[in-house]
Amino acid sequence: MERRDFLKSAALAAMATAVHNRADAAGTHNGIPYRTLGRTGASVSMVGIGGHHIGRNTVPAEEATRIVHTALDSGINFLDNCWDYNDGVSEERMGVALQGGYRQKAFLMTKLDGRTAQLAQQQLEQSLKRLKTDHIDLIQIHEVIRMTDPERVFAPGGSLEYLRKAREQGKVRFIGFTGHKSPEIHLHMIETATKHGFTFDTVQMPLNVMDAHFDSFQKLVIPVAQKLNMGILGMKPMGDGIILKSNVVTPVECLQYAMNLPTSVVITGCDSMKILNQAIDTAKNFHPMNQEQVSALLAKTETVAKGGQFELYKTSHNFDGTYKNPQWLG
Repeated sequence: MERRDFLKSAALAAMATAVHNRADAAGTHNGIPYRTLGRTGASVSMVGIGGHHIGRNTVPAEEATRIVHTALDSGINFLDNCWDYNDGVSEERMGVALQGGYRQKAFLMTKLDGRTAQLAQQQLEQSLKRLKTDHIDLIQIHEVIRMTDPERVFAPGGSLEYLRKAREQGKVRFIGFTGHKSPEIHLHMIETATKHGFTFDTVQMPLNVMDAHFDSFQKLVIPVAQKLNMGILGMKPMGDGIILKSNVVTPVECLQYAMNLPTSVVITGCDSMKILNQAIDTAKNFHPMNQEQVSALLAKTETVAKGGQFELYKTSHNFDGTYKNPQWLG
């Protein structure tokens, strides 16, 4: 399929997809709603804990452990991380927190940057060591933010070549990809995978009240992912706090909106117990939003969302770790 036809079909599908078509429900645990992670069949909590925040130097190591333990004890099972977060500190702290039986409570996801099989292997092995585990439930190819990334991933000797072997070896269960730059790049990644006879298990993208108005992943990528039964991971519900600076939405509204989309998980960064409890309470008290509620929320954000001024991950290099460190790609 030609690119323009692929994008056109995605856009048409988007228009036919209602915002409130959520992922399949999969019961609750300690009051936290669970959803099915697409084609994997795994049950995951509606909200997941981001790994970057717990590795920041403003968060004491003991507090990071407390956040992970409280999340898992409260019914959240989805944990996010990445090989490059805080120079490995995020994975190391999570690895410590997962000892003493906590690993068995978690659906553990991490990400890697390497575009070559060699670097992908090195980074995955480092992640396994830091996280103190013999397998990762979901490994994702991180920061697919260039139109050339898909070709590198699927080239002979590319990262997917190794990840498929790692899956066969039991080091990873599922394979996905992430990105925050452009829905067109996401669609190119999915299209490239299809050409190579491969379907990603999951796809991660920014999904929030601003994205709906500007270069929207929600409108273009979600329908394609749904058609392929990929697990949909929503990230940046508050844009790392930048969206809140618009002064038109609250943190709870941001979380509710993302949860109301067909997301399997909404990943949110928690650098304190207060923020974690806010996420837990929002998930436990979540009720599907009706169209009037959605429209009212989008009306509040429409004007300020234009131009992407509150979505700097799309419009700047501020969030592009591999732009600043191209050696991570190989």
